[in-house]
Amino acid sequence: MNLTSLSLTGLKNLLQKKEVKAQEVVQAYLERIEEMEPQINSFITVLGDRSLEEAGRIDRKKSPGNLAGIPLAIKDNMVIQGLRSTCGSKILENYKGSYTASAVEKLMKQDAAIIGKTNLDEFAMGSSTENSAFYITRNPWDRKRVPGGSSGGSAAAVASGEAPAALGSDTGGSIRQPAAFCGLVGFKPTYGRVSRYGLIAFASSLDQIGPITKTVEDSAFLTQLIAGRDPQDSTSSSHPVPQYPEEMKKDLKSMRVGYLKQEMLEGIDPEVKEIYSHSLGYLEDLGAELQELSFPVWKYGLFCYYIIAPCEASSNLARYDGVRYGFRHNKAPDLSQMYENTRTEGFGSEVKRRILLGTFALSAGYYEAYYVKAAKTRDLIRKEFEDAFQKVDFIVTPTTPDLPFLIGAKKDPISMYLSDWFTAPVSLAGIPALSLPVGFSQKKLPVGLQIIGNFFQESNLFKLAFRLEKKVKLSGPNLHRKEEE
Repeated sequence: MNLTSLSLTGLKNLLQKKEVKAQEVVQAYLERIEEMEPQINSFITVLGDRSLEEAGRIDRKKSPGNLAGIPLAIKDNMVIQGLRSTCGSKILENYKGSYTASAVEKLMKQDAAIIGKTNLDEFAMGSSTENSAFYITRNPWDRKRVPGGSSGGSAAAVASGEAPAALGSDTGGSIRQPAAFCGLVGFKPTYGRVSRYGLIAFASSLDQIGPITKTVEDSAFLTQLIAGRDPQDSTSSSHPVPQYPEEMKKDLKSMRVGYLKQEMLEGIDPEVKEIYSHSLGYLEDLGAELQELSFPVWKYGLFCYYIIAPCEASSNLARYDGVRYGFRHNKAPDLSQMYENTRTEGFGSEVKRRILLGTFALSAGYYEAYYVKAAKTRDLIRKEFEDAFQKVDFIVTPTTPDLPFLIGAKKDPISMYLSDWFTAPVSLAGIPALSLPVGFSQKKLPVGLQIIGNFFQESNLFKLAFRLEKKVKLSGPNLHRKEEE
């Protein structure tokens, strides 16, 4: 039996029936990591001996938790006590967490065996995982291409069989876009649904932790485990957490689905557009009532995002000055020069670019012209979604406008930012969204469909995604997962 080909749910069933031991499962994944890492570079830190020891402890328990020793990968912007948490940056290269992020701690309490910390675009700023200070992560479907970002390491680890599931973080699309590029399910919950405590901040009003998995059922299961109110995070919600895996299999009372007007699809890859149209047909086959929607403010979402997110990054990253922790330049004549040298050497070009953009937009004389207008536009985007959900229960869009692109193909930052065209407005509104693999291009590159729900309607999102996933898997051979070489 190839344990690394199983879904999280499949592994859970084997472990709970005692048909396999946790140490056997962890060992199988460590061997897979050893085989694949030279080609993929998914991980920054692999916790080999530690995860095996943890699996042995779990094997000895009479009543293990819901995860029963399943190995999970964690994006390296979530701190774990005593382990390196680099955020993909030189400035935090040797930083070790003094506590554990709430979402990760919840998984550990359910006896997850954390197998490693995954690579990412530095401080989660990017759409390709080319901006890591350490190395580029490659897409397992085509190693000349990017896996998406910023959670590209997490997505590549799951797609290459190095982990059955992983946690990522999503600020403007950083779970959904790499999930789409790697043929996986990526879920961004409602803002506040999952605690951000222990997530190294990029943009605090946008950041959200979520799972990257092989199936919708796995996504629902992990979300249920990490969701809920956390007193350590004042922005986390006390909204009740349903049993998502059970709710997912119940009937949907309504399936009114909104889709985008053709004018909103101009400029996207023709194959992405074609597969999006096919997906609407699958939804109709499931009994969905389709309704074309217009979103006049949507087109401002990306520009709004790239003002608000850099402004918050400028504030959040001010703490990395070489004084208390992290990288420090020691050969400076005075304190001011030490600050400058530390940040110049410690941050990569994309992080510097966004800090400068944010600092400029927040500066005297520009704050009203840029940040305040962006904040007002954000309110309009949220209102536009609220109005749309008076007419429909779900909204579907392509997850990304492009197919997975070649490493180095997008040297212009603006072309890279356009990868967030369909995902950033959703983040600004704070509503949940799931990327589901729904097809392949002629070159066998995965394509994702973004399913958007109303605030705290995660249960319904999983219900629709679960049904559509089954429909897609029963469709033609062009939608089947490519056999490993």
